[in-house]
Amino acid sequence: MVVTDVQKKEAEAFYQKAIDLLNESGAQFMLGGGFAMSQYTGIYRDTKDLDVFCKATEYPKILKYFQEKGFETQLYDVRWLAKIFHGKYFIDVIWDTVNNICRVDDSWYENASTGTFVEREVKFIPAEELIFCKIYVQNRERFDGADVNHIILRYGKKLDWKRILHHLDPHWHLLLSTILMFQFCYPSDYQDIIPKWLFDELMERAKAQYDIPAPWEKVCRGPIVDQTQYAIDIKEWEYKVTTIKTV
Repeated sequence: MVVTDVQKKEAEAFYQKAIDLLNESGAQFMLGGGFAMSQYTGIYRDTKDLDVFCKATEYPKILKYFQEKGFETQLYDVRWLAKIFHGKYFIDVIWDTVNNICRVDDSWYENASTGTFVEREVKFIPAEELIFCKIYVQNRERFDGADVNHIILRYGKKLDWKRILHHLDPHWHLLLSTILMFQFCYPSDYQDIIPKWLFDELMERAKAQYDIPAPWEKVCRGPIVDQTQYAIDIKEWEYKVTTIKTV
């Protein structure tokens, strides 16, 4: 965590340098993580890392340019994540999520918002895609449900709910559960924020599940949100794991 004034000045200098180099690299990029949360909710978190989102075709350009400038780089996971190190600070370069569901594409750039960060004009990943990524983070060590609720609370009236539904259509249960949790947390706000057409559609889908036969094959979709805690279902209880997209 960045707590003292000296640390804050060091962190700001690092962020400014990082943004300048990213711009010099010629790569298209957007900021995500805590700084995107701040953009859409006003919640600021001191951190030593910078989450940079880009298409998979862009990250080699970024890594190469930072290497040339003397930074240590690491292709941490070819499916979704690379890292750039500078002392105690680092940059996460992200083009997908660990479950390979939320891949960055051109639509992210097209719908990105523009703002100011450390006196630099930057693009932030769209609020819809920020929700899209965070809604799958539901494990014991980290649960982003409160983040999702805060984005909806503070930015929900500006959200493109049809695009959110498009992203989450294969896993619409997660969107419905998120909406129900939002209703629980904010009983005085949800009617003005969550579109009724969306709630009605998802509830109809849920009710329709009882009108069709149960799946013949035993599948557990739990590993999509937490591979560790649902490992027993796959390894010992003979459930089949849902296929997760890979490169």
